[in-house]
Amino acid sequence: MEVRDLGGWRFFIGDDSGFVKEKVGKWMYFFRDYEGRKFTEERCREVVEQEIVWESKCSDSNEGVACFYLNIDDIERHKQILQYFVDHDMIRRTKAGKLYNISFKLDNQTRAGAYGNDFNAELKLEDFMDLTTGKWYV
Repeated sequence: MEVRDLGGWRFFIGDDSGFVKEKVGKWMYFFRDYEGRKFTEERCREVVEQEIVWESKCSDSNEGVACFYLNIDDIERHKQILQYFVDHDMIRRTKAGKLYNISFKLDNQTRAGAYGNDFNAELKLEDFMDLTTGKWYV
Protein backbone atom coordinates (compact mmCIF):
# COMPACT_ATOMS: atom_id res chain seq x y z
CA MET A 1 0.00 0.00 0.00
CA GLU A 2 1.18 3.48 -0.83
CA VAL A 3 0.38 6.53 1.32
CA ARG A 4 0.51 9.86 -0.48
CA ASP A 5 -0.21 13.41 0.76
CA LEU A 6 -1.52 15.63 -1.99
CA GLY A 7 -3.55 18.83 -2.09
CA GLY A 8 -5.17 18.63 1.34
CA TRP A 9 -5.73 14.87 1.18
CA ARG A 10 -3.99 11.77 2.50
CA PHE A 11 -4.43 8.95 -0.01
CA PHE A 12 -4.17 5.24 0.80
CA ILE A 13 -3.61 3.40 -2.46
CA GLY A 14 -3.66 -0.33 -2.95
CA ASP A 15 -4.00 -2.31 -6.15
CA ASP A 16 -6.45 -0.19 -8.12
CA SER A 17 -6.16 -2.26 -11.31
CA GLY A 18 -9.84 -3.21 -11.01
CA PHE A 19 -11.12 0.36 -11.36
CA VAL A 20 -13.25 1.14 -14.39
CA LYS A 21 -13.36 4.94 -14.82
CA GLU A 22 -17.06 5.08 -15.68
CA LYS A 23 -17.96 2.86 -12.70
CA VAL A 24 -15.78 4.27 -9.90
CA GLY A 25 -17.42 6.04 -7.01
CA LYS A 26 -17.25 6.36 -3.27
CA TRP A 27 -18.96 5.95 0.03
CA MET A 28 -18.20 8.94 2.23
CA TYR A 29 -17.70 9.41 5.95
CA PHE A 30 -17.69 12.89 7.52
CA PHE A 31 -15.82 13.85 10.70
CA ARG A 32 -15.83 17.01 12.83
CA ASP A 33 -12.62 17.23 14.86
CA TYR A 34 -9.01 16.13 15.31
CA GLU A 35 -9.93 12.87 17.05
CA GLY A 36 -12.42 12.14 14.28
CA ARG A 37 -9.75 12.72 11.64
CA LYS A 38 -7.28 10.39 13.39
CA PHE A 39 -9.98 7.70 13.72
CA THR A 40 -10.88 8.15 10.05
CA GLU A 41 -7.30 8.01 8.78
CA GLU A 42 -6.87 4.67 10.54
CA ARG A 43 -10.08 3.36 8.97
CA CYS A 44 -8.87 4.54 5.53
CA ARG A 45 -5.57 2.72 5.98
CA GLU A 46 -7.17 -0.44 7.36
CA VAL A 47 -9.75 -0.96 4.60
CA VAL A 48 -7.09 -0.67 1.89
CA GLU A 49 -4.72 -2.99 3.77
CA GLN A 50 -7.55 -5.52 4.13
CA GLU A 51 -8.40 -5.07 0.42
CA ILE A 52 -11.99 -4.12 1.20
CA VAL A 53 -11.53 -1.15 -1.15
CA TRP A 54 -8.70 -0.38 -3.57
CA GLU A 55 -8.24 3.22 -2.52
CA SER A 56 -9.36 5.67 0.13
CA LYS A 57 -8.58 9.25 1.01
CA CYS A 58 -9.06 11.48 4.03
CA SER A 59 -8.97 15.26 4.13
CA ASP A 60 -6.10 16.50 6.28
CA SER A 61 -8.09 19.12 8.19
CA ASN A 62 -9.77 18.51 11.52
CA GLU A 63 -13.21 18.75 9.94
CA GLY A 64 -13.74 16.95 6.69
CA VAL A 65 -14.55 13.84 4.74
CA ALA A 66 -13.07 10.49 3.84
CA CYS A 67 -13.87 8.66 0.60
CA PHE A 68 -13.79 4.90 0.10
CA TYR A 69 -13.53 3.97 -3.60
CA LEU A 70 -14.88 1.02 -5.55
CA ASN A 71 -16.80 0.23 -8.74
CA ILE A 72 -20.57 0.69 -8.57
CA ASP A 73 -21.21 -2.89 -9.74
CA ASP A 74 -18.86 -4.57 -7.21
CA ILE A 75 -21.65 -5.73 -4.90
CA GLU A 76 -19.40 -7.89 -2.72
CA ARG A 77 -17.09 -4.95 -1.92
CA HIS A 78 -20.11 -2.71 -1.24
CA LYS A 79 -21.30 -5.23 1.31
CA GLN A 80 -17.82 -5.44 2.85
CA ILE A 81 -17.31 -1.68 3.21
CA LEU A 82 -20.84 -1.11 4.48
CA GLN A 83 -20.42 -3.88 7.06
CA TYR A 84 -17.12 -2.27 8.06
CA PHE A 85 -18.94 1.07 8.46
CA VAL A 86 -21.58 -0.58 10.67
CA ASP A 87 -19.00 -2.49 12.72
CA HIS A 88 -17.02 0.70 13.38
CA ASP A 89 -20.05 2.90 14.08
CA MET A 90 -19.42 5.01 10.96
CA ILE A 91 -23.07 5.41 9.97
CA ARG A 92 -25.01 7.87 12.08
CA ARG A 93 -28.39 6.94 13.46
CA THR A 94 -31.56 8.96 13.81
CA LYS A 95 -33.01 9.70 17.24
CA ALA A 96 -35.20 6.64 16.74
CA GLY A 97 -32.11 4.48 16.15
CA LYS A 98 -32.57 4.03 12.41
CA LEU A 99 -29.43 4.12 10.21
CA TYR A 100 -29.11 7.17 7.97
CA ASN A 101 -29.60 6.28 4.33
CA ILE A 102 -26.10 7.19 3.11
CA SER A 103 -25.43 7.37 -0.64
CA PHE A 104 -22.79 6.08 -3.03
CA LYS A 105 -21.57 8.80 -5.39
CA LEU A 106 -20.01 8.12 -8.76
CA ASP A 107 -16.89 10.12 -9.60
CA ASN A 108 -18.58 11.08 -12.89
CA GLN A 109 -21.29 12.78 -10.82
CA THR A 110 -18.66 14.67 -8.84
CA ARG A 111 -16.86 15.74 -12.03
CA ALA A 112 -20.19 16.93 -13.45
CA GLY A 113 -20.80 19.11 -10.37
CA ALA A 114 -23.74 17.08 -9.04
CA TYR A 115 -24.16 18.28 -5.45
CA GLY A 116 -27.15 18.91 -3.22
CA ASN A 117 -30.44 18.82 -5.12
CA ASP A 118 -28.55 18.11 -8.36
CA PHE A 119 -27.27 14.79 -6.99
CA ASN A 120 -29.30 11.59 -7.40
CA ALA A 121 -27.69 8.49 -5.95
CA GLU A 122 -27.90 5.28 -7.94
CA LEU A 123 -27.07 3.30 -4.79
CA LYS A 124 -28.03 3.94 -1.19
CA LEU A 125 -27.64 2.02 2.03
CA GLU A 126 -31.32 1.03 1.85
CA ASP A 127 -30.52 -0.96 -1.32
CA PHE A 128 -28.41 -3.31 0.83
CA MET A 129 -29.96 -3.39 4.28
CA ASP A 130 -33.00 -2.56 6.32
CA LEU A 131 -32.25 0.81 7.94
CA THR A 132 -34.24 -0.05 11.07
CA THR A 133 -32.88 -3.53 11.79
CA GLY A 134 -29.51 -3.43 10.00
CA LYS A 135 -30.26 -6.78 8.37
CA TRP A 136 -28.93 -7.41 4.87
CA TYR A 137 -31.20 -7.77 1.84
CA VAL A 138 -28.53 -9.05 -0.54
